Amino acid sequence: MATELKNLSDQQIDQSFDFKACKVGIAVSEWNGEITRALRDGALDFLLKAGVPEVNVVIKDVPGSFELPLAAQFMLEAGEVDGVICLGSVIRGETDHFTFVCNAVSQGVKDVCLKYNKPVIFGVLTDDTLEQAKARSGGQHGNKGVEAAAAVLKMIALNEQP
Repeated sequence: MATELKNLSDQQIDQSFDFKACKVGIAVSEWNGEITRALRDGALDFLLKAGVPEVNVVIKDVPGSFELPLAAQFMLEAGEVDGVICLGSVIRGETDHFTFVCNAVSQGVKDVCLKYNKPVIFGVLTDDTLEQAKARSGGQHGNKGVEAAAAVLKMIALNEQP
């Protein structure tokens, strides 16, 4: 397992960049809300610790992970944000639905990112069980929301470099 013995929350804040002017969107799936709220809280906490003012964080709830790319597109089209974190949790069931949703969301996030030339971060857990999702949303493997927040800030800073 890729995350075995790893804590996803061990992320460093880039001290060489001033994040006070950054505007970050967080699109959060309501499906598997216990998990996604924990991801959102981890991401928000990291952004605030990095110096992003809370007023510069736009949080939008969507019904499920499938809707995350469109929420990111809405925020980028409106010019509200410099980058978007997409947070969701898809847990494998007994049908192929899991595969279709995961593929569509990952493709959609990538497409929006490239269309707008802005960072759109895939922070969607794709786990086999609820226990695995809990381990990655504040449990033994840390919080994927923290990792996603670190990634969006690194990409925003990268885009600002000469």
